[in-house]
Amino acid sequence: MVVAALTELKRLKVAKDNGLVDMPTATIPMTIFWLLPQYILYGISEVFAMVGMQEYFYDQMPNRMRSLGIAVFLSVLGIGSFLSGIVISIVDEISSRSKEGSWFQDNLNTAHLDYFYWLLAALSALNLCTYIYFSSCCNVTKSEERIFVYGEVVN
Repeated sequence: MVVAALTELKRLKVAKDNGLVDMPTATIPMTIFWLLPQYILYGISEVFAMVGMQEYFYDQMPNRMRSLGIAVFLSVLGIGSFLSGIVISIVDEISSRSKEGSWFQDNLNTAHLDYFYWLLAALSALNLCTYIYFSSCCNVTKSEERIFVYGEVVN
């Protein structure tokens, strides 16, 4: 998100320097390759996050409940998308009360998507701290070490 915020700052600067701020349909003279770093980073992070989360939900479940683990994994993705929509609605509601107007305007040259990206970066840093705290409290077991007797784990 930091890369996205910096790219948006650059785009706004180019729009201002070329006098395109009040022209919402004008094309900003920037190449599409400015978007490459953020999409590459996003793709790499998604690969690591999704594979790791799926492995965790599958591996840490008892053998008889592994399909439930995958269902929980998919439910977490759905809940995350739902919460993302709520965050956008809350940010739009709060930011529209300011004299500058909403961060999400029809004219992207006067909108402040960079503020939103900085907010997402801060929320991601908070999520990382939360993850580090809870992962230090978690007892991870290897599935090969578990022995099942009549549906109960004996170790």
